[in-house]
Amino acid sequence: MEFKHKSVLLRETIEYLNVRPDGVYVDGTLGGGGHAYEVCKRLSGRGKFIGIDQDEDAIKAATRRLSEFEDKIQIIRNNYCDMRKVLADINVAKVDGIVLDLGVSSYQLDDPTRGFTYRVEDAPLDMRMDKRQKLTAGEIVNTYSEQELYRIIRDYGEDKFAKNIAKHIVLARQEKEIETTGELTEIIKAAIPAKIRMNGGHPSKRTFQAIRIELNRELELLQESLEDMIHLLNPGGRICIITFHSLEDRIVKNIYKKSENPCTCPSDFPVCVCGRKPLGRVVTRKPVVPSEDEIEYNSRSKSAKLRVFERIETE
Repeated sequence: MEFKHKSVLLRETIEYLNVRPDGVYVDGTLGGGGHAYEVCKRLSGRGKFIGIDQDEDAIKAATRRLSEFEDKIQIIRNNYCDMRKVLADINVAKVDGIVLDLGVSSYQLDDPTRGFTYRVEDAPLDMRMDKRQKLTAGEIVNTYSEQELYRIIRDYGEDKFAKNIAKHIVLARQEKEIETTGELTEIIKAAIPAKIRMNGGHPSKRTFQAIRIELNRELELLQESLEDMIHLLNPGGRICIITFHSLEDRIVKNIYKKSENPCTCPSDFPVCVCGRKPLGRVVTRKPVVPSEDEIEYNSRSKSAKLRVFERIETE
């Protein structure tokens, strides 16, 4: 299956990234190389681009797509949370821009063997972003306790029927191991009142999101690595992050805000005594969202939000 993915907020991201021809840029979620291609087009012979992705298929697709820029690019299979080590290994200390597109690619959603979508009935419960990982969605569904399932569906899926869904999963797997996306979807449907199923979105959407986030540690890795990535930027360098649900967006918004104003002194102190210095400034006070034309062209962009932070010189 060919790796296809429509890059979301492409024009806006490249504009905000403010690419310098001789700069060094990193895409931590390389995917099919859509954002990367536009960055590389703007680099001179002295510019450098590093692409990082944990998905083997994405690495192959991006390598093909970016082949005309092979003299200025380096593509590495890893997780963006290891960006500092990845850059150190290739003797890069600082960069001028970072892009993260945190959405699941169209390829991953459309490939039934990956198990990301609830729209295919007989797909395996996989959902691994990195197929080298041993833990799968199937193991979470079949081995997590009812309380653990309730926690992740409540917290990561924000589903008000989380408790009942967890209960139905545990009851169903006592009869037979849950093996496919279709089996899980039927169990979820049974746990949600018919009236809600008729009027709401797909009943499995939130639970599938929750399981995927738990499996791939998506929020945890973002929370742990974002400030570190900001430290990797040269003065004037920017980090552009595209999120697709409120949980990710909240993390990005809060860390940007903290990085802009890290002072912990009480508000009534006449001067700062904590010594914490701002790392930079938030460029986008409100998130940038797709235009109506983009949403019409690519319905999966509907929930996307872009937030941008710029590094400043610190003492």
